Amino acid sequence: MEDKAQIQEAIQLQGEVVRKLKSEKAGKEQIDEEISKLLELKAQLGGDDVKQQFVLKTAKGTRDYNPKQMAIRGRVFDTITRCFKRHGAETIDTPVFELKETLMGKYGEDSKLIYDLKDQGGELLSLRYDLTVPFARYLAMNKISNIKRYHIAKVYRRDNPAMTRGRYREFYQCDFDIAGQYDAMIPDAECLKIVYEILRELDLGDFRIKVNDRRILDGMFAVCGVPDEKFRTICSSVDKLDKMSWEDVRKEMVNEKGLSKEAADQIGEYVSMKGGKDLAERLLQDQRMCQSKQACAGLTDIKLLFSYLQLFQVTDKVVFDLSLARGLDYYTGVIYEAVLTQAGVASVSNEDQNGASVEESVSVGSVAGGGRYDGLVGMFDPKGRKVPCVGVSIGIERVFSIMEQKAEVSAEKVRTTEVQVLVASAQKNLLEERLRLVTELWDAGIKAEVMYKKNPKLLSQLQHCEELGVPLVAILGEQELKDGVVKLRVVDTREEVDISRVDLIAEIRRMTSQA
Repeated sequence: MEDKAQIQEAIQLQGEVVRKLKSEKAGKEQIDEEISKLLELKAQLGGDDVKQQFVLKTAKGTRDYNPKQMAIRGRVFDTITRCFKRHGAETIDTPVFELKETLMGKYGEDSKLIYDLKDQGGELLSLRYDLTVPFARYLAMNKISNIKRYHIAKVYRRDNPAMTRGRYREFYQCDFDIAGQYDAMIPDAECLKIVYEILRELDLGDFRIKVNDRRILDGMFAVCGVPDEKFRTICSSVDKLDKMSWEDVRKEMVNEKGLSKEAADQIGEYVSMKGGKDLAERLLQDQRMCQSKQACAGLTDIKLLFSYLQLFQVTDKVVFDLSLARGLDYYTGVIYEAVLTQAGVASVSNEDQNGASVEESVSVGSVAGGGRYDGLVGMFDPKGRKVPCVGVSIGIERVFSIMEQKAEVSAEKVRTTEVQVLVASAQKNLLEERLRLVTELWDAGIKAEVMYKKNPKLLSQLQHCEELGVPLVAILGEQELKDGVVKLRVVDTREEVDISRVDLIAEIRRMTSQA
């Protein structure tokens, strides 16, 4: 009885928490989370009434997709897949969970976001965090030394979700990677060309592709006086510059990570620099930078990269940005990230008096990222055999959020089915004839449907077509059956024409190919 009293008291307190959040108009997600806690407490008391109060909702950081949303998503996937195939990629698939040890130690400070599964006896497993580490494991396991592959699949991160900005705990990644020993910067440039093509084709608005090199970052940290053991943690701080001001990042470096103020200020000078091939050339002459061999190697490659990007005609959207860090531990060379810029804001890069590029555009979030990871496959190979790799990942959820918003604003009518023709009847008792005709159409590969009623009204059949955007109606009536014809109606124009049953399939194909 005492336990029951404690639970009832806890229910009362939790109820007050929920009521307070509702009165303060807190976010739906936060309220749902507290309601779930309340229901768990009520469930401990038992009773049939508990079932009635169960709140149906998706898990935190996940969502359902309705047919309209899936239609938009399908178009995005088609665009991306077409681009990957155009560049000669083949596809693979890997399990949604991996051995925990496969994933650990590959993601820096983000390793804490990996979802661990409950031990089912024998193997410690985790849900995949990205598609890159499983790809490297696949290459090592199958002794593959060169492949150009794409992979579109779900990944999982125990992150704080921001649903409106397209940040979830379960989401798709669309990856393109080139593995193999090739001449410097040619595959890297192609990856950037792919990002450029996809973002331009999706027409999401203005964008910038930021480029840097992990060797330049490490060299910069070394010449600025960052101790070797602090490289990764300082790199992780620099990676936050797209979300935090330099003042806040500097404070984190000095106060939380114990970096000297002098070192932080020197880093501050470099991470404010943006430009193109000219900036790489200038930094190769920089007295501090040229003390680092690896920074010089990175800068030389950036120069070469920009010469290839010029041939690929994408330099108008690419900027060499020394603040780009990308916190993942496995990157070894060139890194890049594509960000969208807000509509209506000037987004031209201009050089200031010091020659540093000034970007006037406002970033609204990363939609693609990637880089070179030459050592990752070697981590899995028993003999440490290295396979150089470079790749890019498209952030499909953020892209999808923007596409969905655009469709809503434009009030665009999104078709959720691909039906080309509805087989309808003008009179009663023609169900068998409708089923015969729709079977002919299906067998000919035409996308068709009938309404699931014996005697549907013609008006309701036509309205069904208008609502779903079905372009054609094949209407059967007693007279049409006698004459051996079908009345073909164009839904948009309401034009009708009698077509002989023999020519119907060819006519539907002709009319739908013109649409």
